[in-house]
Amino acid sequence: MVQSLNSKVDLVEKGEFLTGLPTYGKILIGDKGFEYYNEKNVNDFIQIPWDQVDHVAASVLFNKTISRFAIFTKHNGAFTFSSRDNKKVLRAVNKYIESEKLVRSLSFFDVFKLGFKSIFRKIFRK
Repeated sequence: MVQSLNSKVDLVEKGEFLTGLPTYGKILIGDKGFEYYNEKNVNDFIQIPWDQVDHVAASVLFNKTISRFAIFTKHNGAFTFSSRDNKKVLRAVNKYIESEKLVRSLSFFDVFKLGFKSIFRKIFRK
């Protein structure tokens, strides 16, 4: 059994870790960090201390619904999660992470627009 990183847990929520295939488990928000435990495999877990979090990006649909969020760490890259109530999870994360580090991710059209502008600049700067 894995030892929890937190000494006090603020929120426990069902969630999923989104990689190639999603894995389902529990998301724990506590005083020392963010934790995810797979419900089927006890050796499959993620523990991210708050001092290792660079920023958290939320994917917002139609200015209303948060479909998923990604935690970007300083050294190990990004981890994408989704839960039943993403707003509740992000509010619990906001207790330990500054509001400036909670950002909105780019939409599909924003990424498309930036790529188009980049191509346009490369063509006409020659």
